[in-house]
Amino acid sequence: MSEGMRRAQVLLPFPGEGLFDYWVPEAVVPGQIVRVPFGRGAKLGIVWSLKADPSVPDERIKPVDAIWEGLPPLPEADRELLEFTARYYLAPLGEVVAAMLPPALRRRKREPRSKGRGEEGATEPAGPLPELTEGQRAALEAVPRDGFSATLLHGITGSGKTEVYLRLVAECLAQGRQALLLVPEIALTPQLTERVHARFPSARIVCLHSEAPAGERSAAFVAAMRGEIDVVLGTRLAVFAPFVRLGLVVVDEEHDPSYKQFEGVPYSARDLAVWRARRWNVPIVLGSATPSLESWASCEAGRYRRVALSARASGQPLPTIELIDTAQTPAEEGVSAPLAQAIEATLARGEQALVFLNRRGYAPVVRCGHCGWVSRCPNCSVNLVFHRDDGRMHCHHCGYRETPPRSCPECGALDLQPVGRGTQRLEERLQALFPQARIARIDRDAVRTLAQWETLLEEVRAGRYDLLVGTQMMAKGHDFPSLTLVGVIGADAGLYAAEVRATERMFQQLIQVAGRAGRAGAPGRVLVQTEFPQHPLFRELAAHDYAAFAARTLAERRALRLPPFAFQALLRADDEALEPALAFLEAARTTGREIAGREGWPVKVFDPVPMRLVRLARRERAQLLVEGGRRPALHAFLERWVEALRGLPHPRSLRWRLEVDPLET
Repeated sequence: MSEGMRRAQVLLPFPGEGLFDYWVPEAVVPGQIVRVPFGRGAKLGIVWSLKADPSVPDERIKPVDAIWEGLPPLPEADRELLEFTARYYLAPLGEVVAAMLPPALRRRKREPRSKGRGEEGATEPAGPLPELTEGQRAALEAVPRDGFSATLLHGITGSGKTEVYLRLVAECLAQGRQALLLVPEIALTPQLTERVHARFPSARIVCLHSEAPAGERSAAFVAAMRGEIDVVLGTRLAVFAPFVRLGLVVVDEEHDPSYKQFEGVPYSARDLAVWRARRWNVPIVLGSATPSLESWASCEAGRYRRVALSARASGQPLPTIELIDTAQTPAEEGVSAPLAQAIEATLARGEQALVFLNRRGYAPVVRCGHCGWVSRCPNCSVNLVFHRDDGRMHCHHCGYRETPPRSCPECGALDLQPVGRGTQRLEERLQALFPQARIARIDRDAVRTLAQWETLLEEVRAGRYDLLVGTQMMAKGHDFPSLTLVGVIGADAGLYAAEVRATERMFQQLIQVAGRAGRAGAPGRVLVQTEFPQHPLFRELAAHDYAAFAARTLAERRALRLPPFAFQALLRADDEALEPALAFLEAARTTGREIAGREGWPVKVFDPVPMRLVRLARRERAQLLVEGGRRPALHAFLERWVEALRGLPHPRSLRWRLEVDPLET
């Protein structure tokens, strides 16, 4: 190789570790973006280390194709974020960088041109600021500004948490620094983007999420690398956006499970945001009306500080929550008489009502009344859900669809009926009860794109609908001034689930959807249909007492040594049949117990079991739980165990993955 060149390791967005040796110019530094030959094509990569693999002879090393000199090197702190993600989640580094680099940017053959930089620190708020409530002012003063701190902002629904965020962002921008704002779902990005733009019209703001146009996402990433952006807001992928002057991190609705990535590298954007704030030595604010029990426990342990916003910014009281005992007052077609009467009175006053049911489709199953046959997905171990819109049965897991049979496939009987309720059937029932009402169904069948969602939100706020039928899409973050009544159907589902976090999610969801009522003008009212009105969860719900719910549930988990008082990892395996998956996990269990015993690590390796949804997309699935009382010991074990797992024999058709801090076990 000619003079002026040296060997370096380049990290490529590649399955596996992704580190490959190339010849690079002497002037290249770690973090530089380069394009390198790879196979018959080329790939975008990051110069990762100036140390090369001495086992590879010089003659096998190729030179890089191009150095993207117009882009500054990826900052060291951001490279450390990638390394930490790979290390903590035991994921290949190449897969982690693939989560960071936008796909369209990876495909570019030429260096993106700069559009020029605006004036740094142009943060002047537009117009007069809203007057802070006493609670908002106290919360703002309680957030430390210097160095790293983690603050849990526990604000009831409608308490004005966003205004606190904006005041903190204003201070950050005034210092010439950048802010990162995370929201859990794409549907929440439009209203936050609108508020940030309205407050800081001169600031350079980008919104990052998976539905953003490919070119825009790449341009935003490049601008962030160049330090041309003041505020980055977006969903979980925005946690990997590059920064050069980071000064503040905000995670809104921090409890939301959507912050967890389930495909590819199974990271938690909320947890990475905390790590990132610590690395940059800046404050992070975690906001929620229903905080995760992990964050609540961190406050109890003194790791986070808790700040409360206990009154609505509008001065409106919280809605009253009433329980309808459906064991005493049956619900006809899902709607009890008290709920129907409340809806009728609400519509008569010209106000809006929302009926919440977290199950889309028309009916959960098609059933034969003669022999009991039910519609099942041929690819997954779940029932097919009948959808009235297209007259077909859908699998909500793999996407399989089919037309309902004319007669029972088992006995030939013609007595096939949809059983149970989904949002489509509920919409039909409500339309029959209130024929003059303008009804909007809001679920992922009716609203498939961000543009559709934005249009629908505008129509609801403009009063073009009287009655809303919605799933969890309606449960968080949205403000509908005319909505005064919320009815909840199917509230008991979480009480039957075997998952450890089921009641936590159920309580969070009910508090969140109840918070949509009475946010402006008339007071709000919430009616919850349940067969168990005496259950402690419903008593705490009716009192809006999240602290009591958290204290009771954390006491139960502490007694049972469940998260957050234990740390877990799940090893999952899937194959075309269940037996190979279980056999692999049994070998993994044996190996794991040997490692833990030999090293003296206090780690439990449980027996493998089939997953609750055992068949998914024609793959049979099983899992094995690993648990430890201390995180360092568990991670030391996992690192050794993963090395051993890679050497275990298994069929080529088998796939396995390890998930650290699983949300579902």
